[in-house]
Amino acid sequence: MLLMSSPVLTTVEDSIGIISINNPPANVLTEEVFRGLDSAFETFLADTSIRGIILTGEGGNFAAGADISQIATLTDEEEGERTSLEGQKMGQRIWNSPVPVLAAINGYALGGGSELALCCHLRIATTKARIGQPEIKHGFIPGMGGTIRLPRVVGPTKAMELLLTGEPIGPEEAHRIGLINFVVHEDELKRQAMGLLKKIGRLGREATENTLQAVRKGIDLPLEEALKLESKLFGELMPTGNKKEGVNAFLEKRTPIFT
Repeated sequence: MLLMSSPVLTTVEDSIGIISINNPPANVLTEEVFRGLDSAFETFLADTSIRGIILTGEGGNFAAGADISQIATLTDEEEGERTSLEGQKMGQRIWNSPVPVLAAINGYALGGGSELALCCHLRIATTKARIGQPEIKHGFIPGMGGTIRLPRVVGPTKAMELLLTGEPIGPEEAHRIGLINFVVHEDELKRQAMGLLKKIGRLGREATENTLQAVRKGIDLPLEEALKLESKLFGELMPTGNKKEGVNAFLEKRTPIFT
């Protein structure tokens, strides 16, 4: 079922929401694209039947970054800061999703495109993918969280190299440093992305939500506070029907049927 038109397309397949950036040829992230993305995520995150979301790009590229012509019009500090905050708000909506969001990266994921992918919980890329933060080559820095999220994903040393040189990397290097989960052939991207999210979607929803919450919040807390949070989220699951079903299925040596 086609839910939206250009520049952002959305479909639902097997309870998985698919959001595709559709701004050819490179899927530049214009203001119109951001409005479309915001609307698409708002729709899917309000739908309790959605078990996962794929974010990808049409036409062979994920997203080649922000619209430089729009960046060129930013000459005021406060306006620049507002633009950055709006982009970060979009990223936080993705990161705070109660269902897993997977970036299916085909072709270029540069600048804002890379930052969008970093906001997702999972990332897979094709053998033709190129990922990077080239902003420094244009005289500015990432403004959608790239300088903050990238070090948390790959570590500060490698992040410094990527951010200070602006050089993109291929999928093998991205996988080696933990930036993506795995590499697939181009014609396998959608199938692999759907397969991973459907596998997660078959598990108990409460446990999935609490896992996301534990990692999302715990990563920013001191160790002792993070451990207390984990204990709280663990305890919340004890009375649930899905926890009972999962434990009983294990003891009875059968496949659990989660609701």
